[in-house]
Amino acid sequence: MSENDVLEMESLSDTEGVDRDVSVGMVDEEIVYPEEFLPTYHTIAQGAKLAKTLQAEFNNKPDSLFFNDGVRRIDFILVYEDEDKKEFDKKNTPQRHKKRRQFFEASLMNMGLELEGTKSVLDDKLMFVKVHMPWDVLCTYAEVLHIKLPIQANDLSSRPSPWRFLSCITKHFYPNEDLIGKEAEFFTAPFEKDRLEYFYMKDKDLFFTPAMRSRMASFEMLAFYILSRAPYEIRGNAKKFGITKLLDSGVYKAAYPLHDCRFNVRSREEGCPNERYLLYQEWASPKSFYKMQPLDLIRKYYGEKIGIYFAWLGFYTYMLALAAVVGLCCFIYGYKTQETSTWSKEVCDPQIGGQIVMCPQCDKFCSYWRLNNTCEASKKLCIFDNFGTLVFAVFMSIWVTLFLEFWKRYQAQLEYEWDTVEFLEQEEPSRPEYEAKCIYERKNPVTGVKEKIPYTKCGRCVRVSIGIGTVLFWILLIVASIVGVMVYRLAVFFAFSTSLRTQDLKQLEPIKEYVTPQMATSVTASLINFVVIMILNMLYERVAIWITDFELPRTKTDYENSLTLKMFLFQFVNYYSSCFYIAFAKGKSVGYPGNPVYLGHYRNEECDPGGCLFELTTQLSIIMGGKAIWNNIQEVLLPHLSLIFHRWVKNLILRHCARGDAQNTIPRWEQDYRLQPFSSLGLFYEYLEMVIQFGFVTLFVASFPLAPVLALVNNLFEIRVDAWKILTQFRRIVPEKAQDIGAWQPILQGITIVAVATNAMIIAFTSDMIPRLVYYWSFSVSPYGGYANNTMQGYINSSLSVFDTRDFTNDSKPIDSYNITTCRYRDFRYPPGHPRQYEHNVYYWHVIAAKMAFIIVLEHIVYLTKFILSYMIPDVPYAVKEQIKREKYLTQVILHETNLKLVTKHLKLRDDEDDPAVPPEENGSIEDLDNNF
Repeated sequence: MSENDVLEMESLSDTEGVDRDVSVGMVDEEIVYPEEFLPTYHTIAQGAKLAKTLQAEFNNKPDSLFFNDGVRRIDFILVYEDEDKKEFDKKNTPQRHKKRRQFFEASLMNMGLELEGTKSVLDDKLMFVKVHMPWDVLCTYAEVLHIKLPIQANDLSSRPSPWRFLSCITKHFYPNEDLIGKEAEFFTAPFEKDRLEYFYMKDKDLFFTPAMRSRMASFEMLAFYILSRAPYEIRGNAKKFGITKLLDSGVYKAAYPLHDCRFNVRSREEGCPNERYLLYQEWASPKSFYKMQPLDLIRKYYGEKIGIYFAWLGFYTYMLALAAVVGLCCFIYGYKTQETSTWSKEVCDPQIGGQIVMCPQCDKFCSYWRLNNTCEASKKLCIFDNFGTLVFAVFMSIWVTLFLEFWKRYQAQLEYEWDTVEFLEQEEPSRPEYEAKCIYERKNPVTGVKEKIPYTKCGRCVRVSIGIGTVLFWILLIVASIVGVMVYRLAVFFAFSTSLRTQDLKQLEPIKEYVTPQMATSVTASLINFVVIMILNMLYERVAIWITDFELPRTKTDYENSLTLKMFLFQFVNYYSSCFYIAFAKGKSVGYPGNPVYLGHYRNEECDPGGCLFELTTQLSIIMGGKAIWNNIQEVLLPHLSLIFHRWVKNLILRHCARGDAQNTIPRWEQDYRLQPFSSLGLFYEYLEMVIQFGFVTLFVASFPLAPVLALVNNLFEIRVDAWKILTQFRRIVPEKAQDIGAWQPILQGITIVAVATNAMIIAFTSDMIPRLVYYWSFSVSPYGGYANNTMQGYINSSLSVFDTRDFTNDSKPIDSYNITTCRYRDFRYPPGHPRQYEHNVYYWHVIAAKMAFIIVLEHIVYLTKFILSYMIPDVPYAVKEQIKREKYLTQVILHETNLKLVTKHLKLRDDEDDPAVPPEENGSIEDLDNNF
């Protein structure tokens, strides 16, 4: 390729005119692609006649997955609108599309693919091109792409399951073995045509599964080698290529592999595996919600990338069951003990809480109030703020470690079973968008060979800097929105404080005890914050994709990892910032009634006398619950409405077609075309949804023990909803290979590390557990207290400081004084008249020291336990290690035997050549044997 040659996806927009005097030239030089990338491709010579796709009428076999001859299997479908039946426009776009399509299809046939076109039975303008990969092409690309295929049955005995004695019960929780049998286990090796006899092949037609064929024929991942690299136009030195751009520009309307049958009806074709139907019956159907997932069949039908997602989601849901049981027990414990809490009884006691007058929580217009007004709120706080919560927080810190370590083991087992152990990133080809902009040269530091890159080092720094700057700008925008919600909280709290204390709330009689200024402010602010989160999500999603496109990552894995990091950073700040504010900022810097702290013109917000923990619980439940409801509306309700609309349109069309039993005469490829296309980022959003949920379950679980329960219920629905969507609503997803869950793995590990610190700080700074413990062990008895034994009696009085109402400033003094001389407020300060009045007392410093000690001790214990567990639990099971070693040994044996035979034959031929009695033509060509060797 010359220095002036430029590979591009598109140099002119589709709306630009085409000079009719300029013909589309076909160069006859072998420079379009390196031979190692397209082993079956030979450049179309200039002026050569383009091969045309053969046209065939529909044979009235709606379930057929073959060409009309019934022999060649359909590996892929391309759909386009016939340009000859379009209205001619002055910009000549349809004719331009036709030339590109014809050249593209000729290129595909030149690569060895076989094509057959068929008209639509519902729309005369639509044409369907069926793509078939012959055996020789399959073998060639299987070797080039290092696809691993069976060489021998697995002869290592598997260890018996510890649950085998309960098989009579557990078998009901697994897919029906009569429908979905267990996959046979084989040792595998990278395919080589010269060693075909060593591979385990019963049926030549079934040697390459449909998923493998689709990967080799599609435009996803391994598909670069054919559809994504086939040129569709060569103009001068600019070479345009790839099915992706043809889809974007409208040359083709769709490209997809076929479903093997309808999801709810078996195929009438003999020999059809009906895998889609089986998956629906045993996986996606609501009646199978309690069954384990048929992961091997999912992987076989959709590929490893979809399979690993559902494997991870299922494993995460399985582990959530244990966390949900423990969390539910902690919640029940708190619910049962709320009536026996000493400090809650004191709040509700008319002789204690009813006699304590609390200071106003805002300036001038707020009035004094009685502590027992928060009686019901204090009882509900006891449900979440108790010693069971501490135990649960420690348990969850250990649980996340076990979850990640056992997932690594399970993932390693799947890697081996699904032949992705040696799936390396360097095997992944570059994205067409990356190759299209490769105009600079550099020397590869590994191979020493010159290669094309799309930017210089300086250009890459500029791209990355712009991307980082944009991400930081949007994160600051989120922070600004949180500040706006904070200002709303301050302003609305002032309004609620002046209205709820004076108005008659008879219309709210059933919930009157719960309607406090703090609760009303918290609920409304949480709802507004949730709406802001959803709006910012929709805006930032477009920005993140634009930034990632601008950075131009080389491979699809790089692209997804870059987008994953950007989206997660944004979502982390967007979803969790309000929770961090309530947990660690609200009520921590409010001063005291005579000298309050202001945020602008508003007095800083205070917590309830029981702390901000219950408000944090409210915030979490609204955001987590609202997010789950919104996602289910998007995933279930909207597709249902879309399905109803499409059925109405289809019935309307069929009514006018007058084809009799038209539903039974629509071919398989046209039925699939009516389904929705699966977005290339569809799986990304599923992962993102679950990882955000994982953050809610782990980061703030100390304030909301029911979070694992809600997550478990949501995930039980999520698995079946996702399965139902991809099986019934979408075209068949192009299979892709994946070794693990990608960039989400380190993100999950980062969340688990942060979760230990956040939960320790929630218990220390957000709940009242540490102040209560300090009072119980130190300040309830001598020398600070007056009780003979450790007790919680008197805690409420000791946790509230005294304020002299004469010390109010003119700006903060309430209008209605009610002749009250002193009031109480939540803090640990010396009383008026003391030499150090309104300064923090010794109780405050004891509590601070206890909080810091608690955080340090808890973090070290938990981190040490996590480290020990990580060390004790190996990432790869011992049995899997044995199988990997056995497979490598068999592969080496085969290579050794093959090379030994070639050497023996080579030496024999040389000996026979030296023997004049043996004619050379009977021994074959030594040169040919050397080449094979």
